[in-house]
Amino acid sequence: MKHIENKFDVIVVGGGHAGCEAASASARTGAKTALITHKISKIGEMSCNPAIGGLAKGTLVREIDALDGLMGKVIDKAGIQFRMLNLSKGPAVYGPRAQADRQLYKKYMLEALQEQENLTIIEQAVEGILFEGKKVTGVVDKDGNEYLSKTIILTTGTFLNGLIHMGEEKKIGGRINDVNCVGISKSLLDMGFELKRLKTGTPPRLDAKTIDFSVMQKQDGDNPPKPFSYMNKDITNPQISCYITNTTLETKKIIQENLHRAPMYSGEIKSIGPRYCPSFEDKIVKFADKDTHHVFVEPEGYDTDYIYPNGVSSSMPKDVQDKFIRTIVGFEKVKFFEYAYAIEYDYLDPTGLKPTLETRHMENLFLAGQINGTTGYEEAGAQGLVAGFNAGLKALESEKTFTLDRSQAYIGVMIDDLITTGVDEPYRMFTSRAEYRLSIRADNADQRLTPIGIDFGFISDERKNAFVEKQEKLIHA
Repeated sequence: MKHIENKFDVIVVGGGHAGCEAASASARTGAKTALITHKISKIGEMSCNPAIGGLAKGTLVREIDALDGLMGKVIDKAGIQFRMLNLSKGPAVYGPRAQADRQLYKKYMLEALQEQENLTIIEQAVEGILFEGKKVTGVVDKDGNEYLSKTIILTTGTFLNGLIHMGEEKKIGGRINDVNCVGISKSLLDMGFELKRLKTGTPPRLDAKTIDFSVMQKQDGDNPPKPFSYMNKDITNPQISCYITNTTLETKKIIQENLHRAPMYSGEIKSIGPRYCPSFEDKIVKFADKDTHHVFVEPEGYDTDYIYPNGVSSSMPKDVQDKFIRTIVGFEKVKFFEYAYAIEYDYLDPTGLKPTLETRHMENLFLAGQINGTTGYEEAGAQGLVAGFNAGLKALESEKTFTLDRSQAYIGVMIDDLITTGVDEPYRMFTSRAEYRLSIRADNADQRLTPIGIDFGFISDERKNAFVEKQEKLIHA
């Protein structure tokens, strides 16, 4: 194995939502950071739904933004429909959400990372972790090149031993049309970690030109749209419509007749999927009394015909998908761009983590995102932020650590849940998990968290000045 002189303070493995926030946060501490990902073109990829935020998730995004993270600023540039959910209820459970243009989101996320000081982006597939005793020392790529660092953050998403299911068909991959990663799983086993398995899934992608929107319920966004980031006052992007349609009794019948071909029920998939984002076949089994279900018809961008039918994730074979999708109102003549699939992947028990997201078993190794048993872009991004701050601080030999209490932030609730109770299914954030939800709302994340970021030195002068100005206005109002 050849050695090349690539030395960093922090190495972030993976360019998904956790990796992007981790790399940016680490670099903002002043640590010399490398983001290593197998494809730069996939940085910020929305592998599942083309949206950011929602109930509780929107609060996480506001908290990321209050600490000068990226997700809120990027979705404000890439959002194509903004809505505040739960407006009929109290502010404690409001949920800001935005549909995204997938390509614009990736574009603006990459630009934000490229503009970040102290950050180097490297296009390579990491295949192993270097360690000595109980300390990690670097990573090795598929070509045998070594990259040394003081701390490492793994943000591997669904790529650890990823296995894709479409009925009887199985394919190795961390995402459709992408390779998986076996080497990192092997390294983790060599270090003495125990790997477990979880499952998630995604619906098909459909051709808008073959959909009859006239028979669906139109769903417009808020007017005017409200930004996610506290640094933005207005959304200038043109806003587009989404739609709501329904499955039919025929849809239900086709699923019931073909349940034996669903990997979840044939025994091919033994791992557990997200309870609150189930596959459509799981809905049919668990809600057998319901004859129809809502499907949210979501465009994936301005310049694309790709449609995301939210609510019909599936692991059914392609021929069954061809049948049941076309029984949905308005989808009778639809054409597929991509078929739905389920994916199984490795994760680690998060009770083995410190509140900083450093592993207790191996020093200088931090974990963020689905490797900790969570699901969702927002949950991943929030973990990446915390792991990035702490990996940077530790690499710089600071005596400080960055942690948040349950009373301070949804981020604190999530991390406390993970490290104290662990997971037996993919973890998703809800307002009901936050016992202090009346005071840690989506509308006051900056007042709660920006002062903490200022004290640590993680906040830009621009944001600091804007925050101080806002606080003075509130005091004198």
